[in-house]
Amino acid sequence: MNTTLAVTANTQQYINLEDKYGAHNYHPLPVVLKKGEGVFLYDVDDKRYYDFLSGYSAVNQGHCHPKIVAALIEQAQKLTLTSRAFHSNLLGEYEKYITAYFGYDKVLPMNTGVEAVETAIKLCRKWAYQVKGIAANEAKIIVCDGNFHGRTINVISFSSDSTAKNNFGPFTAGYTSIPHNDLHALEKALQDKNVAAFLFEPIQGEAGVVVPDAGYFKGIRNLCDEYNVLMVADEIQSGLARTGKMLACDHEDVRPDILILGKALSGGMLPVSAVLCDDEIMMTIKPGEHGSTYGGNPLACAVAITALQVLKDENLSANAEAMGNLLRSELKKLNTPFVSVVRGMGLLNAIVIKHKNPDAAWELCLILKENGLLAKPTHGDKIRFAPPLIINKEQVMECVSIIAKSLQQLNNI
Repeated sequence: MNTTLAVTANTQQYINLEDKYGAHNYHPLPVVLKKGEGVFLYDVDDKRYYDFLSGYSAVNQGHCHPKIVAALIEQAQKLTLTSRAFHSNLLGEYEKYITAYFGYDKVLPMNTGVEAVETAIKLCRKWAYQVKGIAANEAKIIVCDGNFHGRTINVISFSSDSTAKNNFGPFTAGYTSIPHNDLHALEKALQDKNVAAFLFEPIQGEAGVVVPDAGYFKGIRNLCDEYNVLMVADEIQSGLARTGKMLACDHEDVRPDILILGKALSGGMLPVSAVLCDDEIMMTIKPGEHGSTYGGNPLACAVAITALQVLKDENLSANAEAMGNLLRSELKKLNTPFVSVVRGMGLLNAIVIKHKNPDAAWELCLILKENGLLAKPTHGDKIRFAPPLIINKEQVMECVSIIAKSLQQLNNI
């Protein structure tokens, strides 16, 4: 590391605690946060930062949105958990709300994103055997190179990230990986009669906000229809207004057979995820075949309804579209040799750093932190820029100024 950071003793004591008592499975920036409000985060020394990661798109509605906080507090004082051994007064209400919101027959509520992915995979396999008629234990699911769907053993089994897989085998079989944004490769893979589903991220977030060509989603839909294969969209990061539409697939008016949601489904309050599909798929799973102690808990139901309502009430899809266009336009105007690519959709964006120092993206994030903006590199040379969707024009312009100033300081590294 070349960048000199002013880390206070107060900040360092918290970092030392984590280092001593916590697992070392993350490499965070040296900042310790204690408060969030709207588009801002505050550290333990009361310094304010723009949040340009948004909890990996979990706080689309902004930090500690007052309406979502109020829903959380109100329900937390009544009932938080029953387990699914009993009914609750909010589960059916939530299920009716979210299925109408996205236009599906049924929802299966879970907690974390990767739990929802695992649920979708189980549904694909059940459907393959019970509806499509694939022979037992022969079902295959096509995935994309460069994907990120979580870190369970099953999910990393079809990851192409060596860091995620190293020394975690043996891995789960039943997956075929093809290049992202390649309809020809998809059609070739679909020649296998044992394919049950195609699982994909409309925009690959962890890979560096890789946006596919226009027509990709429609092409997937057409091929899945032709070959009787389920189209499964992981919209955990790209969904819920992040890209300028409620779902990224909405940009091409495409409806997946299975929709996976998470992150901003709770506005960052607690883990809430969901899998939506129609009866033909959902009703293949019977009592006792899948479940979750916390899935569909009353607290999650109350929070998720409010989080979804905020997205519509505040027209956050339209704001994400407008502010995303502004952000990319202004970033492309910056006169810097260190940014080779600016890309994104809505407020899910990334820049690719070009620099002789292979750690330049990390160094730039350290400089950005010092200048009051928090972002994090992904896959070495890429930095994701994804602020809360409530950001306004004045704030976007201030952030562009911070980024410009920071890029100039990169000259010194």
